Amino acid sequence: MKSIDLFIERWIGRQTMVQISPQDLEDLEGKLNHKLPCAYKYLLTTYGLIHTPNVMNQSCDLSVNIENVKDFLNVDDVYELSKLYQMSGMPQGHVVFASDCNGNMFCFKSAECEQANQDIPVWYYDRHNAAVTQTSDSFITWLNGFNSH
Repeated sequence: MKSIDLFIERWIGRQTMVQISPQDLEDLEGKLNHKLPCAYKYLLTTYGLIHTPNVMNQSCDLSVNIENVKDFLNVDDVYELSKLYQMSGMPQGHVVFASDCNGNMFCFKSAECEQANQDIPVWYYDRHNAAVTQTSDSFITWLNGFNSH
């Protein structure tokens, strides 16, 4: 999980984060009726919920071509916002986990979550177009995209 550790070091630094308990993640998985990717769970249980304004600032200020992730969602919001976004136009079968500054979401496909021990693709929901597109082949690759800038 070195890529996750590097992401935290580069973009988050020493700001205080509240770790998510394994029990809270198990409860979320129970509500969702499937497992979540191990790399994602490692991020939340090791570091906690992260807020990444540095990513947003660098992508805006320096015109760097990286994803504009702002916040990783808390456990309750993952469940509630996944349902809410699906009711408002997002195709069924996605679990949102992070947002950008425009209300768009980064998500996992529910069907791919069944492969919980594998690193699965990250998808991007553009709420204006009500379209979901794959943004990365895996969660680790997605984080590595930030690490290379």
